[in-house]
Amino acid sequence: MKIHYFQRYHEKENVATANTMLLLSRLYSYSSDKFFRFLKSEYFSDSFNPEIVFTLQEKSVDSIPDATITQESFKIVVEIKMSDWFHEDQLLRHLNSFTDEKYKVMLTLAPETMEAGKMKAFEEKLKEYNEKQKHPVIHINTTFEAMANAISDVLDDRDYDMQDVLADYLNYCYSDGLIPVSDAWKYMRMQLAGTTFDFNISSNVYYDNAERGFRAHDTLGLYKNKSVRAIGKVIARITAVETENGVKYNAEFGELTDERKSIIAEAMADGDLHGYDLRTTEHRYFFVEKFYETDYKKVTPRAPMGTRIFDLTQVLGTEDIPDIEELAQRLMSESWT
Repeated sequence: MKIHYFQRYHEKENVATANTMLLLSRLYSYSSDKFFRFLKSEYFSDSFNPEIVFTLQEKSVDSIPDATITQESFKIVVEIKMSDWFHEDQLLRHLNSFTDEKYKVMLTLAPETMEAGKMKAFEEKLKEYNEKQKHPVIHINTTFEAMANAISDVLDDRDYDMQDVLADYLNYCYSDGLIPVSDAWKYMRMQLAGTTFDFNISSNVYYDNAERGFRAHDTLGLYKNKSVRAIGKVIARITAVETENGVKYNAEFGELTDERKSIIAEAMADGDLHGYDLRTTEHRYFFVEKFYETDYKKVTPRAPMGTRIFDLTQVLGTEDIPDIEELAQRLMSESWT
């Protein structure tokens, strides 16, 4: 059974708050440097320097102590909604949560950004409030997806444990509707496929342990020998595991056909050849229309440790993502690090 980092199935707004704070605390525990990089890149100015500073013989007004240890003060007040249901009077009352911190941020977080008229009205009231403050409050309105993307940006391929935490948070967000799945069209999920590559290509399927969370994606890429060698459009996603009463299937997306059942049986047999237990350990099978050959090269020396998500709109520099066959050709002229 999958042990999730983030709780499900409770009152949604309270759970969203608890899970989001847990994600941020896990990031801080994993790497305070990456946590502060995330805060600085998304919420504070370049002058923001929250790390503890150790100084020798810092001159004060009346003396020169041997050493000082200081940290700039900051506070982030968070308001989370399950939709654009922010109320101006509530946000204005939240301003009383601030005192004399040097850096102050009010973070409003929801599945969608705040409606423009509502945002403008609150920003005008906030401007009036800030005119009376020594240190102004910055309002950041963002989405669960944007926050997760920002955290992803400060991680790298070798942050394996934290990547797993973030994947489960994204899985929670998708399951509770905090991130719309309609954006799956722009994401390509890269999977390592060394020993199973030939089987994956011939059967148009890739399998992975069902316990692993993932971001919704329409495109699947297979990595081998320093490059994404094949890509396909996902048309079905089915989990399967052998039980005493036969194979138990769950069609998460797409239709469970006899042909797909047959391919899953072949995958289990292929897994046996490589020492993979696809039978008693539940796996998820990603079926594609067809894998197309490509050569999307990794130009840095280190091999990736696991899954990588690519935003194709950033890779190609356009919102107009071509069909899968043309995309395979386009990726041959691109590279990644």
